[in-house]
Amino acid sequence: MGLFDSLLAPISHIIDKVIPDPKARDAAKLELLKLEGSQELELLRVQLSAIVAEANSADPWTSRARPSFLYVMYAMILLSVPMGVIAAFRPETALAIGQGITAYLNGLPEPLYALFGTGYLGYTAARQWGKAKGTDK
Repeated sequence: MGLFDSLLAPISHIIDKVIPDPKARDAAKLELLKLEGSQELELLRVQLSAIVAEANSADPWTSRARPSFLYVMYAMILLSVPMGVIAAFRPETALAIGQGITAYLNGLPEPLYALFGTGYLGYTAARQWGKAKGTDK
């Protein structure tokens, strides 16, 4: 029962918050119970433990991933102010800058976006799990 409490209970709690439809939520919980005792559950436990270990790392490049991402987003939002000024005086220059940024972002491969999204969501889930468990502040 210790494994259930340490792994399935937090995941079940996350399912309660993420899936609003009661039937879909119950189906997801049933699937979790089916995984209990299987190798897939062990694999899930190992993956989650790696995410938690990264979240608890003293390395600033690892443990500060979410705040660093937010700082980048804040910088992007703040850069919109000078872009507005540029657009007021030289609209063609602002348009060229916007097109250049769009072309660069479109040039990044789709798997890179998928990897980033998966890692970011996994990190967020691990942080939520740690907070629910009481190990993270």
